[in-house]
Amino acid sequence: MIPEKLRQRLKLPVMAAPLFLVSGPDLVVEACKAGVVGAFPTLNQRKVEGFEAWLIEIRRRLPDESSALFAPMFGIHRTNPRQAPDLALAIKYQAPIVVTTLGITRDIVDAIHAYGGLVFHDATTVRHAIKALEANVDGIIAVTQGAGGHAGTYNPFAFLGELRPIVGKKTLILAGAISSGQAIAGAIAAGADMVSLGTRFVATEESMASRGQKEMIVSSCIEDIVFTDEISGMGASFLKQTIEKFRPPESGPVQFNVAEEISPKVWKDYWSAGQGVGAITEIVSVRTLCEQLKAEYQSGVTRLVRAQVGGHGELITQQ
Repeated sequence: MIPEKLRQRLKLPVMAAPLFLVSGPDLVVEACKAGVVGAFPTLNQRKVEGFEAWLIEIRRRLPDESSALFAPMFGIHRTNPRQAPDLALAIKYQAPIVVTTLGITRDIVDAIHAYGGLVFHDATTVRHAIKALEANVDGIIAVTQGAGGHAGTYNPFAFLGELRPIVGKKTLILAGAISSGQAIAGAIAAGADMVSLGTRFVATEESMASRGQKEMIVSSCIEDIVFTDEISGMGASFLKQTIEKFRPPESGPVQFNVAEEISPKVWKDYWSAGQGVGAITEIVSVRTLCEQLKAEYQSGVTRLVRAQVGGHGELITQQ
């Protein structure tokens, strides 16, 4: 379920995913004003001072309770030199939600809970989800097959089916190839409480992606998405057009290290996107996108309501 302090601020059960080199204050603020969670990686600011400046700016531009909550994301890993200072700033400015990835500890969760913040943790496997729940996180972001950037390999319906009993009354957020309001409704029907949309928010006017990246996403389809570990050292989804333009390093897959992983040089050349690109047909403002998603979501909900099981067990659908 969705915590009440989050639920009452949402107009749609959606998180605008934290996108490396893409999510900034403009995208986050407009998403929150439109009634969805706006998230961003702390490392989109190259220095700690820059991250603090963004926290101050976002707080200033979201002064009242009419907007949804925002969420910085940071990696919990021994090779991440920003882990401690970023956490300290999240606590100082009382980030309402903190998204964690790679790892999590009970001490970190307790520190965020101490001021009333929520913690959602990325998980690509059941084992990762269980470890995060043992650390008392408030919810799991199930990153599944087809997601842009670093993605899981599980079918979203299968992963939801295994996670729902484990997550229990905590929040379960589905991520992976979701680009329409109908898909949001389908995910909720399948057991998710919320969904995380990434690629769809890349192609918005407020995102920090280049015009070329946005246009490539609009013109691409599912066949243009390549899942490989030869770019960053971990399995991730990229647009094949950029892989063909910039050949992978001759040395092959790199040894994973957060210090290298957060370097913009890889992600600047190799543009990531998820398998949901085919549903993206134009570059619009975040506000316009969220209005479209709301209308599509209602259409999806209506379709579910109209699907009824007859007296003999057959599925009856009214078009």
